[in-house]
Amino acid sequence: MRARRLLFRVVSTLAAVATVGVLGAAPAAGIAKGVAAEEGQFPFAMQLRFDDITRSDGTVYDSACSGVLISPTWIMTAGHCFHDGDRNRSNGVPAYTAVARLGTTNTADPATGVTRSVVWVEQSGSNDIAVARLDEPVDGITPVPLNRTKPAKGQVLSFAGWGATTSSGSWSDQLYWGQVKVSTVKAATVLVKGHWPAPDTSACPYDSGAPYVTEGSSPVLVSVESSGPACPHRLQETTARVDVVAGWVDTVVDDLA
Repeated sequence: MRARRLLFRVVSTLAAVATVGVLGAAPAAGIAKGVAAEEGQFPFAMQLRFDDITRSDGTVYDSACSGVLISPTWIMTAGHCFHDGDRNRSNGVPAYTAVARLGTTNTADPATGVTRSVVWVEQSGSNDIAVARLDEPVDGITPVPLNRTKPAKGQVLSFAGWGATTSSGSWSDQLYWGQVKVSTVKAATVLVKGHWPAPDTSACPYDSGAPYVTEGSSPVLVSVESSGPACPHRLQETTARVDVVAGWVDTVVDDLA
């Protein structure tokens, strides 16, 4: 099982030439076997971009994750998305630039949606979840309430992320989504399998932290993306349960609805 934030792009003199080619290409579509989200469909779904992360050996790279707005000033994502130079999960002020984009389905146009910076991170001690404070509140977008009951086997969940379509792809400017079914419920995680539009609809690199929400007009956040097999796949994907950390979130997030 691999954390979905892997496949970093190293920034160095030797990598610069290759990076030019990547930047000149069309952005990859997110989520393996998913579909493009329509404007207004998942306004709370967030793209997280991390620039100039410094490893312990001094090399620098960029990365990305997905996330979700849970209050006007706080987001939730995978805990492993925020880490030090040795990839250990970290709290406090991020050691690198962390920019959040939401309220749009395509971040290629900087004029659309809402842009905020992450200024503080708190890590859950129970599973692969972190909450992070934004530099300014987000207005006009309704945060997603947290699930507070045990998920049910067979439950259908929708998920939306900014990841790749294959295990070797890059992050996406386009938000994609799909549906899964809960296959196994464990103490701190929810294991899911692809349901729609295909049995192998699954999360990919850079989908870490992507929200899994209940169906309907008033979605509730059940879990966030953590790790899984190489995508696309028909196996179980590991997501982190929100209900087991909801009480902890209550003590950290000061403007939770």
